[in-house]
Amino acid sequence: MADFLLLATVYLLTMIIAVPVSTRLGLGSVLGYLIAGIAIGPVLGLAGTEVTDLQHFAEFGVVMMLFIIGLELEPRALWGMRSRLIGLGGFQILGTLGLIFLAALALNQNWRVALALGMILSLSSTAIVLQTLTEKNLMHTRGGRDAFAVLLTQDIAVIPMLALMPLLARSPVQGAGEESMGGAFMAQLPGWAAAIVTLLAIAFVVLIGSYAIRPLFRYVHSARLREMDTTMALFIVVGIASLMSFVGLSPALGTFLAGVMLAGSEFKHELESQIEPFKGLLLGLFFITVGAGMNFGLLAEMPVLVIGVTAVLIAIKAGVLHLIARSVQMPPRDRALFTLSLAQAGEFGFVLISYAVALRVLPDRIAEGFLLVIALSMLVTPLLFIVSDQVSRRITDSGGDAHSPDDIEDQQPIIIAGIGRFGQVVNRLVTFSGLKTTVLDHDLKLIQLMRRFGFKGYFGDPTRPEILAAAGLDKAQILVAALDDPESNIKLVRFAREKRPDLKIIARARDRFTVYSLYAAGADHIVREMFDSSLRVGRYVLENAGFSDYEAHEAEAIFYKIDRASLRELAELWDPQMPMEDNEAYIERTRRMNQELEAALMERFAHGPAAAPINPDDSDEIPEHGLKN
Repeated sequence: MADFLLLATVYLLTMIIAVPVSTRLGLGSVLGYLIAGIAIGPVLGLAGTEVTDLQHFAEFGVVMMLFIIGLELEPRALWGMRSRLIGLGGFQILGTLGLIFLAALALNQNWRVALALGMILSLSSTAIVLQTLTEKNLMHTRGGRDAFAVLLTQDIAVIPMLALMPLLARSPVQGAGEESMGGAFMAQLPGWAAAIVTLLAIAFVVLIGSYAIRPLFRYVHSARLREMDTTMALFIVVGIASLMSFVGLSPALGTFLAGVMLAGSEFKHELESQIEPFKGLLLGLFFITVGAGMNFGLLAEMPVLVIGVTAVLIAIKAGVLHLIARSVQMPPRDRALFTLSLAQAGEFGFVLISYAVALRVLPDRIAEGFLLVIALSMLVTPLLFIVSDQVSRRITDSGGDAHSPDDIEDQQPIIIAGIGRFGQVVNRLVTFSGLKTTVLDHDLKLIQLMRRFGFKGYFGDPTRPEILAAAGLDKAQILVAALDDPESNIKLVRFAREKRPDLKIIARARDRFTVYSLYAAGADHIVREMFDSSLRVGRYVLENAGFSDYEAHEAEAIFYKIDRASLRELAELWDPQMPMEDNEAYIERTRRMNQELEAALMERFAHGPAAAPINPDDSDEIPEHGLKN
């Protein structure tokens, strides 16, 4: 027991040290976990034989992640994505598999070994790529969405790969260890029988997910005990994983299918919330065990060969992905992200290699070497993301894009820069009121979709001077700066104010700190995108908590007036070069403002709702952002 607690302390301590440092350096949490594992294992030698057992346990992080991904994908949604799944993911898998197969044959490998390696190495790391895309807020980009489509195709492709692997066995496998994929049960079956068992197990999981889990969850949920909901969620994941392991399949595969079957269930969000905390911790532990289990002895023995094979693998996958991206006319920035984010091997490679070794498809020496290659390729993935960021930044600075900006045919008195979820509402209100607008956005796909719904817009980067000039900045009366990226919005406002001091500029702000920067850049009216909606929600809370509609409206109006009026003073105290937590004057003024707000609300309702209402439009009129020029 003492040894276990000491080992747990070492793992947790390395996570606490390495992950925040890696995140602060912009490398992402995945690289932090891998570095922590390397420190525990190869560097300090603190990891022993327990690493293998820990990795099997930590693989449940991947299992749970695939279950949550499945919950987000209804079968109808999968069918709607079929063109991207086949066109992007299908060609990536087949292209990579084919090139690796030919390369292995050229190196005098048996065709069975070559085909197995092609399947194993064609997959990318779902865990690393999805987590990094989410952390870097890249899932909303086209490159991020297309990368997700490829990863989803690869996750689905594991099903036929696992079914085909037994067919590559030279003969029925005898005496495989009980800890290998499928254990003794699969080891005693001939290849054709193992394939049939695989398909039957998949069908069984689909039937359970469709018909058995929902009534069982309703029965457990009727107890109205939160711990029972957690128990039920874990039972689903662990139970299906155990079943799939018993018949020699990937546990992650089974839970993914179960998640897809439950995607339309009324318990979808409850299951997701119960599994999420376990997934995050176990996924981090999985990455640590990958780092701790890397065989640096083999790397020291054959450094040129191992690093060379890793580099060739990344180059092959990047080449295939680049060709696919060019064939679908992906913009350069998205092409760089799409190409470099998926160029590594994936965690399913560990599972498939173990399965192939148990079936004697791969020799032990080859399997050991490619386990190291997979781990090294995963280790450099965060660095590939950094390269992608640098490439994207250079493309942005040089103004390069896969498509040239549209020729702007007419110039209207109102320019709306940015037609995302914020700008769309503004444009619809203004145009439906009978006014004419010129709409600009740098997202070609969004502009094309907008045109299909009958709205006119032009593709081009609104922060570029020549695009603004073509849109009629010199003649415009109003500019609406509604770009998603706050820095781009500030850049746009600053340039427009320099060119047109008389122009009315209405700007979108993500938060109050963006308000300060936009005010300094010269915006006339600044609207915090979440401020009004948050106040409305707060008013509904008050109404449902017992306040009358009138009282809730009065409280909302008081908060609105005081918060806007305080922005000017806070703007004077705000220092963009100083972290907010270190700005004592700003924090102190904010605390006083909260006290003033509380006092104002208490005074307002001290005499009951019959008191005179507050007037948000007092004689001292305040602009929308609360700051006067």
